[in-house]
Amino acid sequence: MSKPEGPRINALATAPLNKLIWKFAIPGIISSVVNSFHNIVDQVFIGWAVGDLGIAATNIAFPLATVITAVSALFGMGGAAKFNLAMGEKDTETAKRTMGNSLMLVSAAGLLLAIIGLILLEPMLYLFGATDAILPYAKPYAAVIVLGLPFGMFATTASYFIRADGNPNFSSVMLLSGAVFNMIFDPIFLILLNKSIAAVALATVLGQVLSFSLALYYFIKKFNAFKIEKWMFSPAGSAIKNICALGSAIFCNHVLMMIANIIQMNSLKFYGASSIYGSEVTIAAAGASGKVVIVLMSCVIGIALGCQPILGFNYGSKNYPRVKQTYFLAVRYATTIAVAAFLLIQIFPKQIIGIFGSEDPLFYEFTVRYIRIYLFMTFINALLPVTSTFFTSIGRAKLSLWMSLLRQGLFLIPLTLILPLVLGLDGVLWAGFVSDALAAMVVIIFARRELKKMPSEV
Repeated sequence: MSKPEGPRINALATAPLNKLIWKFAIPGIISSVVNSFHNIVDQVFIGWAVGDLGIAATNIAFPLATVITAVSALFGMGGAAKFNLAMGEKDTETAKRTMGNSLMLVSAAGLLLAIIGLILLEPMLYLFGATDAILPYAKPYAAVIVLGLPFGMFATTASYFIRADGNPNFSSVMLLSGAVFNMIFDPIFLILLNKSIAAVALATVLGQVLSFSLALYYFIKKFNAFKIEKWMFSPAGSAIKNICALGSAIFCNHVLMMIANIIQMNSLKFYGASSIYGSEVTIAAAGASGKVVIVLMSCVIGIALGCQPILGFNYGSKNYPRVKQTYFLAVRYATTIAVAAFLLIQIFPKQIIGIFGSEDPLFYEFTVRYIRIYLFMTFINALLPVTSTFFTSIGRAKLSLWMSLLRQGLFLIPLTLILPLVLGLDGVLWAGFVSDALAAMVVIIFARRELKKMPSEV
């Protein structure tokens, strides 16, 4: 007999939306901010202990972090979206099968990617844009990060289901534990390992192991919606199809982000070499700026993810007015944060970048230029993640996929290849500006069209 829906699941349909959104969003924001902030802490310690080449090395290895996020989101976001839709429809068996298959798939993917990463480590880093000067720093760092892929991917996927189970607080604590562990042990390991860049990677991986352990504990001892059973983990074609369909949008978005990052690093490497800055400075500056804006925009991601269980459950229950209201509130809250982030980085760019400890004036000069141009459209960047999550949550897999292709695939990647042919190094920067503006306009059109299709009454 299936375990009846717990009170945390029922609250998705009845609790006041303002309080409910923040109940789910605040833990997500905190965990997203801290997880992003620990990337900043890594960069700060590396900048002071190793130097600009160390900062550049972590940026070259950043696609590995994107792999964790992309695959975890494929199985986590896709699985959790179907989980909430099924629970809203009171189809507990489908919800069980979906969760079990998601966790099984991410475990297998983590092990496979770790093996491939270790075998192809050096050519992979050159592909990511490493120079001969950066490689000696990037290789030991990336080797350790690759070993942690299975743990980081499982923990991130698990966080989606723990949130979908109506417990955003534990989901955040689980992810926060790893990030806090990392920040505490970064300086300790740097001292013990004689300022080796691998020390920072080791702290990151051990933090992921801690989060992984807490996720297992939750599924065994605290899961609310139903009892975990072995048969849930048996591969089922229909479940895998639904998971991949609903998770494909966010997966493609992160994969395209990784490809865009690789193309950007190689473009900075090529065009930076013929500029006054040089390849290493431009790569390090882009990496430092990117880490800062990720911390600021992680608040937006937290709101989007916090609304996912509310959107999915109520759409499955055909409570369309509640779905609409949730979306509009999410856009309002997330845009407010995006505008605040825009003002902060545009008014105080030098002060923010100063935390990385670089003494090279060219690093500061190019970083400020990067922020002024590439990151200028930050104030409208809340629309895409909130709307893409909205489409995924209501089961519109194809539309969500097209939204995910917008900024990275249709705009940013082509423009990063084309504009530098005309503008040189500045073309890499203007590609970000134009891509953000075009993506926002298209998102508004598609979101309005989808919302008009929903009835105004239950």
